[in-house]
Amino acid sequence: MDVVLNQVEARVLGCLIEKEMTTPEYYPLSLNALTNACNQKSNRDPVLALAEEDVVRSLNRMRFNQLTVVSGESSRVAKYRHLLAEKMGLIPAELAVISELLLRGPQTVGELRTRCERMYSFPDLNAVEDVLLELMEREDPLITRMARQPGRKESRYAHLFSGKPVERPVEEGSAPPEPARQRVMVEDQRIMKLEEEVAALRTEVAELRQAVEEFKGQFE
Repeated sequence: MDVVLNQVEARVLGCLIEKEMTTPEYYPLSLNALTNACNQKSNRDPVLALAEEDVVRSLNRMRFNQLTVVSGESSRVAKYRHLLAEKMGLIPAELAVISELLLRGPQTVGELRTRCERMYSFPDLNAVEDVLLELMEREDPLITRMARQPGRKESRYAHLFSGKPVERPVEEGSAPPEPARQRVMVEDQRIMKLEEEVAALRTEVAELRQAVEEFKGQFE
């Protein structure tokens, strides 16, 4: 993947795909509707509490990478839609699987078949496996099969839009992180990304200044 999405960007993209497939009459989405979709308590893991500003930052970066666009269908309220199908040549079955993985993280074939039902109806598990195989065997793979965890009978699949997933051992009786901790983690990740982008820009400016000085030196 040329583009690596952070957690908020992955959530925004997953929501745009989901709402296009489940409620096409309300798609593209306004900023308010998209933020509400990102903060849904159902069909989301983890549950987030994003502000509209967080969503705007994610939309801006993904627009730069040609993953989202502002729709011109309404002159009163800006609305947003994704460009994933056009950009990567994806069919509805593939979009449903990708959306589900973006919204809930790694899942088994059985979980994907059940949870994708609201977006796309797979006739059986083999149909889901066929889609997963297609997405894994692309020249630029979009998903990967994770190593089977101890005590689990089935392997899970994860998207690669945020880079290679990190295997985390499941501990018995471990409590999930509190919503406040999840929000802090999202904010820390966003700040880290901004710091990396600022550092890259500073390097580019320094290189440009040096090039200008060298150019000026030719005439002195």
